[in-house]
Amino acid sequence: MIYEQRTYTLHPGKVPEYLQHMKAVLAVREKYSKLVGFWSTEIGELNQVVHIWAYDDLAHRAEVRAAVAKEPEWQAFLGKIHPLLLRMESKILTPADFSPLR
Repeated sequence: MIYEQRTYTLHPGKVPEYLQHMKAVLAVREKYSKLVGFWSTEIGELNQVVHIWAYDDLAHRAEVRAAVAKEPEWQAFLGKIHPLLLRMESKILTPADFSPLR
């Protein structure tokens, strides 16, 4: 199992709008892989959302991303959120052997 941590930095004040769009399309995205968690920042660097998705491996991640990209609802979602984004960061996390998320 691997996890992808995605951090999006949004234009100031755009976090609520982004979250509204994400909530509306979440069921489409969750058909393909498990959402581990979704957060927004309150202290530190502001105007960020962080979400973590679980995958079997990197091949599974590639398959999921290709399948989701074909969904019309997801395509519409991307058109709505791209103007809100300043920066995107993605990290692949591998759990330690003692991690409860393995």
